[in-house]
Amino acid sequence: MSADVKALIQEGAALTDRALESLIPSATTVPVSIHSAMRHSVFAGGKRLRPVLTMQAGVTIAGARPKGIERLGAALEMLHTYSLIHDDLPALDNDDLRRGKPTCHKAFGEAIAILAGDALQTRAFEVLAGLDCPPAATVQIIGLVANAVGTVEGMIGGQVLDIESEHLKPTPELVDSIHRAKTGALIRVSVVAGGIFAGAAADDVARLDRFGRKAGLAFQIADDVLDVTADSVTLGKTAGKDQATEKATWPAVYGIEQSLRDAARLIDEAFAALDPYGSRADGLKAVAQYLVERKN
Repeated sequence: MSADVKALIQEGAALTDRALESLIPSATTVPVSIHSAMRHSVFAGGKRLRPVLTMQAGVTIAGARPKGIERLGAALEMLHTYSLIHDDLPALDNDDLRRGKPTCHKAFGEAIAILAGDALQTRAFEVLAGLDCPPAATVQIIGLVANAVGTVEGMIGGQVLDIESEHLKPTPELVDSIHRAKTGALIRVSVVAGGIFAGAAADDVARLDRFGRKAGLAFQIADDVLDVTADSVTLGKTAGKDQATEKATWPAVYGIEQSLRDAARLIDEAFAALDPYGSRADGLKAVAQYLVERKN
């Protein structure tokens, strides 16, 4: 990762963390257990890539980071963290490690972990409802985010497909459907919502949507490859779980070399959608490039 991209991501992560710190109840707020669990998972060291994409989409549209956009990014990070807490549960992926730390249910028990995920999702929509942007934009953002988290081509639907496909022979169509929904939908809406917050017109939204779809799929392909090629210490989560549970992944269908070529091609296609914005999109492109080149 170049120094410029590293600085851009670190700055966005710091802004997001400050927003999260102010938006999530303290660990001493009653009920202490639920707030401690929420904070355990939210502040476990995530890179905040979805909020950073949100901010850079705002820069792409407005030319500078819009005031208050970090609260939108924080809400999206809450939704992402809620999905990780639930993904790690024994009934789903049954994982003990997340971001190099014990998963929420390992630290607080299954009941509190389930409720912590629920609470983060609820709090996220409360934050979205109070965004400092025109009411029509707020409503549009809430609708798009709810859809991206939902069951029809959204994150929850993708998780269901992922569970139900275990131990089945993966097909290109199945893997594409899972990736676009389970991971890609939240990445896509992070980009689109950031643009809308910044005042994007309909044609801008279409371009950002196209970019987000391509970049989101490339991200998940890269993640699949890392699960095969990296170790648990590097990943910060249990490596090799996809193979062990026979999940439908891109490398399982296409192999590692083709997967890497597909991720690179998708990023090139994503970049093409941003051509009308010139240098204003440089930050957004840089973060997307990092998504597929990262090592953890």
